[in-house]
Parts: sequence; structure tokens; C-alpha cells
Amino acid sequence: MTQKVAVLGTGKIGEALLSGVIRSGWDPADLLVTARRPERARELQERHGVTAVTNAEAAKNADILILTVKPQDMGTLLDELAPHLPADRLIISGAAGIPTSFFEERLAAGTPVVRVMTNTPALVDEAMSVISAGSHATEEHLAHTEEIFGAVGKTLRVPESQQDACTALSGSGPAYFFYLVEAMTDAGILLGLPRDKAHDLIVQSAIGAAVMLRDSGEHPVRLRENVTSPAGTTINAIRELENHGVRAALIAALEAARDRSRELASGNS
Repeated sequence: MTQKVAVLGTGKIGEALLSGVIRSGWDPADLLVTARRPERARELQERHGVTAVTNAEAAKNADILILTVKPQDMGTLLDELAPHLPADRLIISGAAGIPTSFFEERLAAGTPVVRVMTNTPALVDEAMSVISAGSHATEEHLAHTEEIFGAVGKTLRVPESQQDACTALSGSGPAYFFYLVEAMTDAGILLGLPRDKAHDLIVQSAIGAAVMLRDSGEHPVRLRENVTSPAGTTINAIRELENHGVRAALIAALEAARDRSRELASGNS
């Protein structure tokens, strides 16, 4: 891609995108960044060789703008961008819960907008980025978005009506696994293992299980059954998980995350 790309409000995810696309071969000279604090902008410029600019300069000079500010700050950012932003610029939003119509109503008529929900494994090039087109986004705009986010993991296109569900599953998803590892580590300590050994056992088990899920083509039920011997240790553990309603709790938790995403879309902070 020879177009200029600007990342606005460059935090951890924005910087992960920058480093990912540079590793995949992009010229840092084609990458612009903005940051709220001048020292942060200088840090990004020195670390990655990109060009730090103002939001207005990004709007004037970039072909693609990736907006990574917090949802509650998005309206203010769009007010700042709108006077300087031609309608042929591609806007990519990474803000949870904000629909593409929010951008289309505030920017020049016909501005193409693509909504993306990625997650923190972008930091290690293992993100899951879910992509939805706004009403003016074309196949070419979606392809550009996939090229950018494909540099830090996998991408998946979905209708925008499914974005809140995807936010609950994959956007927030890493936190659930971290929570589970935290709980299992505590259990390992309770069972008499040192924390570092419990951590290593659980993390490697999680990695192995994830690779099997990804590469085997088997349903998770089949993979679980392969570990579950009659009257063995695993079935006793599974029974306790069911007795404590873990499955129902997970379903309720994801529904709560989806509902919060909807609240953000309606402007409830």
C-alpha cells in the first residue's frame, strides 16, 4: 500500500498496529501519528520513525485515518476533523459501541467508514479484528482495512448488527482468559504448587489447547471428551464446574458485555 495512513490517538493498540505494519514491510514515511501529549508523539516518532502531526494535519494529508481514541472522546475528535476532512478519505473506527452512522452524520456526505473491533493480542500479532462496512464503504475500502489489521492477526467480516456480540466475545475475550488463568493459578497454589510453576503449567496448557482448537478441525466437545476418562479426574472437575454454574455464568457475562456495548452506542457513558 502506497497510501498515507494516520493513526489518531495512538495508545497501545494504535502503536501495536504501527509496529505490525512496519514489520510487514510498510515504509514508516507513509505513516502519521497523533497523540494527546506531545511527549507521547515524540516517543512514537523516535521509536518507529513515523511522523507526528496534529489531528488537522492528519485529516488533510492522510488517505486513511484510523481513529483509536476512547469512545467518549470520539465526538470531540470528529468535530476537530470535520472542517479539514475531504469526503474521499477512508475512516476506520476502533471505538467500541459506536456505529458507523455516528461518523457518517458528522462528516462530509459520502465519507466511507469502516468499523473494526480488534483486541489486545495485536501486541503479539495474534489479534482477532472484526470488520464491518458503513453505508459508503466499498470492497476496496474493506480490503485496505483487512491489509492493515491483517498485519497484527486475523480478520473477519461481519454485518455491523453483529459488532456488539463480537465485542463481547473477542474484543473483551482476552480478559476472560486472563481471569481464568488467574483463578487456576490460585487453585494451583492451594493444591501446593509454587506460583511460578502453576503459572507455567496453566499457560502452556492454554497455548496447547488453543492450537488444537485452531488446527485440529475438531469440535471443542470432542476435544474435551478426549481428555475426559470415565470416573477420572477430569470428569470430577467438569462436574464441579457445572454444579457451580460456570457455563451459565459465562453466558450471562457475555450478554452483559454485549449490553454495555449497546449502551455505549446510545451515548450512555
